[in-house]
Amino acid sequence: DKIINRAQEDTDTSKTIKQKCKELTEQYFDEYKNLMKKLDVEEPTMFVKATDTISDMQEVIEELIKKGFAYEVVGDIYFSVRKFKGYGKLSGRNVDDMKSGARIEVDENKKDPLDFALWKKAKVGEPSWKSPWGEGRPGWHIECSVMSLKKLDTKTLDIHGGGQDLIFPHHENEIAQSEVYTGEDFVKFWIHNGFVTVNKEKMSKSLGNFFTLKDIFKKYDPQAVRLFLLSQHYRSPIDFSDDKLQEADKNIKKFENFNIKRKNYLCNIQKKEKESKEEKKSLLEEIDSFKEKFIQAMDDDFNTAVALSYIYKLINYANRKIDKEELDILSCQHIETILSDMSRILGLSALTFIPKDFDWLSIGIGKDETTELISKRLQYKREKKYKEADKIREQLESKGIILEDTPDGGTHWRTKD
Repeated sequence: DKIINRAQEDTDTSKTIKQKCKELTEQYFDEYKNLMKKLDVEEPTMFVKATDTISDMQEVIEELIKKGFAYEVVGDIYFSVRKFKGYGKLSGRNVDDMKSGARIEVDENKKDPLDFALWKKAKVGEPSWKSPWGEGRPGWHIECSVMSLKKLDTKTLDIHGGGQDLIFPHHENEIAQSEVYTGEDFVKFWIHNGFVTVNKEKMSKSLGNFFTLKDIFKKYDPQAVRLFLLSQHYRSPIDFSDDKLQEADKNIKKFENFNIKRKNYLCNIQKKEKESKEEKKSLLEEIDSFKEKFIQAMDDDFNTAVALSYIYKLINYANRKIDKEELDILSCQHIETILSDMSRILGLSALTFIPKDFDWLSIGIGKDETTELISKRLQYKREKKYKEADKIREQLESKGIILEDTPDGGTHWRTKD
């Protein structure tokens, strides 16, 4: 309906309403794919369009009519809700307690106010398709059932997702029409995500707190937005605020600085290995424990918030070990492998990302020169020439490199947050 309304606002008389709708959907479809790419969301195996499955929808509707669960009224086709005994099993609602209202389509032609449209008779100025019941277009609910059942070639879906606001009536309607058509359970597992609020208020244009991803990406790194979304369990409501996005942005910078620090440590690690084989085994087991707990959290209804906590704990653990120079080459590489696995699972490339803009030439100092200056500073410190040592620290800091001295007299560097 929103697409049709927008198309009708277009005053170009050289195009049909169908052409305008097609152009609008293609425009927003391309924008959607671009935004999902920025968020590191993988593309599905196939994208399915309702307009490409009209004949399949008509086939399913005809079958529902034959089975006595749908009826025609002057070109409109409706599903008889009360005939489906399982209606309300997802939302926990009782059919007798339901009333027509804001979330239920009100139509005088319907036999029962609860019945919903499977096919709508064509109206002037709206796109339509030929059907056994005359020109018209499909209802919203039948589109989703048919596209999934037909394109996935199955009677039962393993997982069906959506927002909590879709549980009733949309998903109840999908269940009813699909299970009558196939005779099988429609879905094994339902996954409903919580609502998004802005500073604890419902997001709406009327309140002036409505933001799109396009707007948000002007201020924040897409990885920070992804991290922010992962920081809450998907079923929980998530409160959108600048403070929380800024916090996520800082954590992304921490990931980047840790990666630089880890790479730097690995490059400069001493070749001689102090640890015994047993100590090395123990270290690898400690590192593995973070991944095991991460997997347990993800297996517990995709608890990304808890899973993230083990990423932060692993990074803190690794930072402490690097500061004390207690990581050997194997354990350092093992941490990188585990972070890479976690990165793949959560789509957080920042976990293994060293900033593209971290270019030695761009900060006016080379890597070899930096290493040489750090060595020179350590020599000054040993000679108790602290003023000279401080000058080198200030010189590097002016170029965006922060030095961190370790308890045993060593030094590591990182970039400014």
